[in-house]
Amino acid sequence: MVDVRIPYGKTQINIRIPEGKLLGVIKPKERAGAVDPYSEVKSAMEKPIMTGKLREMAAPGDKVAIVVDDHTRKAPTRIMLPPILEELREAGVKDEDITIIFACGTHRAVKPEEAVKLVGEDVTRRFRLISHNCNAEDLVYVGETSYGTRVSVNRVFAEADLKILTGDVDLHYFAGYGGGRKSVLPGVSSAEAIQHNHAMLLHPKSTTGLLEGNPVHEDMTEAAKLAQVDYILNVVTNSRNELVKAFAGDLEKAFLEGVKVVDELYKVPIERKADIVVVSPGGHPYDIDLYQAYKGMDAALRAVKDGGVLITAAECPEGHGNKVFYEWITKFGSIEEIEREIKQNFVLGGHKAYYLLKALERVEIIMVSAMPERQVRDVFRLKPAKSVDDALREAFEIVGSDAEVWVMTHGNITLPTLKR
Repeated sequence: MVDVRIPYGKTQINIRIPEGKLLGVIKPKERAGAVDPYSEVKSAMEKPIMTGKLREMAAPGDKVAIVVDDHTRKAPTRIMLPPILEELREAGVKDEDITIIFACGTHRAVKPEEAVKLVGEDVTRRFRLISHNCNAEDLVYVGETSYGTRVSVNRVFAEADLKILTGDVDLHYFAGYGGGRKSVLPGVSSAEAIQHNHAMLLHPKSTTGLLEGNPVHEDMTEAAKLAQVDYILNVVTNSRNELVKAFAGDLEKAFLEGVKVVDELYKVPIERKADIVVVSPGGHPYDIDLYQAYKGMDAALRAVKDGGVLITAAECPEGHGNKVFYEWITKFGSIEEIEREIKQNFVLGGHKAYYLLKALERVEIIMVSAMPERQVRDVFRLKPAKSVDDALREAFEIVGSDAEVWVMTHGNITLPTLKR
């Protein structure tokens, strides 16, 4: 037997694979984190890409809005914020004129204890922190994109004199990549704008690791331009969530430099697909709920044969994680029904039901989680298993004892790519 450890929640679990059956472990390329992450961020800010330095852009009396990732992301906000706040202080901006906005999109508000973990106790004490509410009544309309998305954004953000985005660049399964423009749409935009944008996920070019011709990405970029973003600070982290490289400056140019590093680290070439793929989304917070954990399954589909078995090890302590996801998976019986609904009356959250049913047309999915077995089986149409070893035994029974296995350790951030 070959032992492989994979993340599960805030810990790791061991899986045992029969000798000779393991094709390999698909994982991000190893790259050491910056020796001094703070200095790496400062260095990027000293050499901004196609903008002035932040301290030169700010002035005393300016109202400043800084958008940061919420609790569902792993951006190292605690490292990124201090250099930004220092430069603003150098420029004469007062603490009370700075608002830090959690880019919640359609997610729930950030809890007080989560805010402390995300930005640090000192920042929590000194600055005004708010969670964006996509259904707020005071959102500000900033224009319409060429794709017909009417963009309304958080009022504090819209009315700021200086608008700063922070976040990490990573793979995203229909926007191509996270980071950059995504801090505006969906981050601080209205539910209507988010829904209109995300409905374009049916487009064949709305897929992981692709920007050119991707309507979701292009629409997000137009929305961020309409919102008049002044400056971004984005980073790329390794699989241990250590900051590898920072990029500061222009909304598009700085983001695209981050994309290059993501491709180097997270696009993993494979020779062939396997009959069985075991995937972990990457542990907490990537497997906080099924809604988030699905991203890992989606990436793993690139490595499994049609008719094969996908084993997902995701703790999901918060259950399915999205009300609409649950409603659509129970309401619609087929992929055709969901496609019609997305085209006619798309509601955010329903897209995960679409992707899940689409995946189930190709493969069988066995799930190891903390979710009730009956819910996993009867609602989400997956096969529950008590352990990955149990799931593997069942998978071999389904596809045969000669089956080959890939293991993916960080499915939410890794993209298997077949060699040409």
